Amino acid sequence: MALKATVYKVELSIADLERGYYAEHNLTIARHPSETDERMMVRLFAFAFFADEALSFGKGLCVEDEPDLWQRDLTGAIERWIDVGQPDEKWIRKACGRAREVVVIPYGRAADIWWNGLRNKVARLANLTVLNLEPEAAPALAALTGRSMRLQCTVQDGQVWITDGEATVLIEPRRLQGSGAA
Repeated sequence: MALKATVYKVELSIADLERGYYAEHNLTIARHPSETDERMMVRLFAFAFFADEALSFGKGLCVEDEPDLWQRDLTGAIERWIDVGQPDEKWIRKACGRAREVVVIPYGRAADIWWNGLRNKVARLANLTVLNLEPEAAPALAALTGRSMRLQCTVQDGQVWITDGEATVLIEPRRLQGSGAA
């Protein structure tokens, strides 16, 4: 019997002082059985960091042709394609061919090794932005995980603060490539 996704409910309040974006989002996140709390929470971080009314979660790990998050315009064209983790060069090139902007957010201890092996191969992709999270970020985000979450996110001066009212996580994404809006 196949394992089913675990459903998480999130009330996310965002104050992005850099973009002037202030909104409340009620999200339902499906966590695939093979996905860790860390990866799911990095997806949630990506949603908060790039929040927009048109941004939505993809169908998840079980669908190969979709990103973790994407933003489409009214015609259905993909404006922003966001993947978390360490996709391979072929996947990144395919995404760059389909979307106006592609963002990859690697995390974890192996992220620097992944990037060192990939940077020269993707350096010419003008629509690619790579934002690295410090190794401590994903475990700290995972500590906020609950089946029902009420989180506040503040973005200011390149820093992202996420709190559940008791614990607060500071994330400072480091731009490895690209100049896309963040």
